[in-house]
Amino acid sequence: MAGKRSAGLLLHRGRGDDVEVLLGHMGGPFWAKKDAAAWSLPKGELDPDEEPEAAARREFEEELGLPAPSGEYVSLGEVKQSGGKVVTAWAVEADLDPAAVVPGTFSMEWPPRSGKQQEFPEVDRVEWFPLAVAREKLLKGQLPFLDRLVALVSG
Repeated sequence: MAGKRSAGLLLHRGRGDDVEVLLGHMGGPFWAKKDAAAWSLPKGELDPDEEPEAAARREFEEELGLPAPSGEYVSLGEVKQSGGKVVTAWAVEADLDPAAVVPGTFSMEWPPRSGKQQEFPEVDRVEWFPLAVAREKLLKGQLPFLDRLVALVSG
């Protein structure tokens, strides 16, 4: 497969002007002091031969430590991020308490060239945001998912 592929879930709740989406602030030292365009929908890379929706559910659980919500999964299609990664997403109407999240972790060499491995959370915060605020927080490459969600929930 040429290029990396990820899949994720965009949880939403509310109606009309009160729609909110659940985003996670990316963990690790690179993102620690960033806020604008430093949040993502819960997502991750597909395993070889894995169906994208199955990967989205698995990654949700790995990143947030909670089972993927039940409900109707509506495809939001794909976007190609600036680094070339193709992300596929599904919208699902669900509620979730951010305080219940127990994020998964990843290891990386930190500080760089130190030879030391450190563990960091996949996401260091999870919050619900109104759509206008989500536009400022979300990675630019994932913004089309918000537009598609708005079209979906508005009719």
